[in-house]
Amino acid sequence: MDEVADRYVRRVETFAGTVATVPDADWGAPTPCGNWTVRDLVAHVAEMNLIHFGRVGVTPRPTPSLTEDPSGAWYAIREQVLAALADSDVAGTRIGGRLGDWTYAQVVDRAIGMELVVHHWDLARALGWRAHLDPADVDHLWRTIELVGEEEVRFGFGPAVPPPDDADEQARLLAHLGRHDDGH
Repeated sequence: MDEVADRYVRRVETFAGTVATVPDADWGAPTPCGNWTVRDLVAHVAEMNLIHFGRVGVTPRPTPSLTEDPSGAWYAIREQVLAALADSDVAGTRIGGRLGDWTYAQVVDRAIGMELVVHHWDLARALGWRAHLDPADVDHLWRTIELVGEEEVRFGFGPAVPPPDDADEQARLLAHLGRHDDGH
C-alpha cells in the first residue's frame, strides 16, 4: 500500500503545485481538452477523486467551491484521498465497474493516477509550458491502458493521434491518449 500512496502523493503534489501557480487571469484559458478551461480541468480532476468516495462508503467532507476556489477545493480533496488510502479498510474495499474489480487503492493508483498525470500535462500546456512526465508514470500508464483496454481508453480520452516520427515514450503515450506532444 505504501507504494500506491507514495505514487499518489508524488502525482498529486505535482498536479497541486501547478494548480497553485495558475495566475488569476488564466483560469478561463483553454486547455487541450476540448472546450474545457483551466478551471474546468482542475474541477474535473478534483471531482474524479470525489466520485470514488461514494463507491467505498466514504462521505466527502465539505470543500471550497470548485468553481470559485478550485485550488482550495483541490487541496481539501487531496487530503481526504490521502486519509482514505491510509485507512486499510477503505483502501482495500473492492469496487466493481467498467474498469474491472479493483480495490479503492487500485482505482486511485490507476484511474485517478492517469487523470493526475495526463491532466497535469494538459494543465501545463494550457499555461504555456511543457510538462515532462516521470518515466515511471509513463510506464505505469501504459500498463494501466493494457488493463482497462482500448474501449475504456477511448471513452475517457477520445481517439488516438499519430505520434511524431521521432516520438519518445512520453510523446507516444500522449498521442495514444489523443494529445499532440510536439516538444514545446
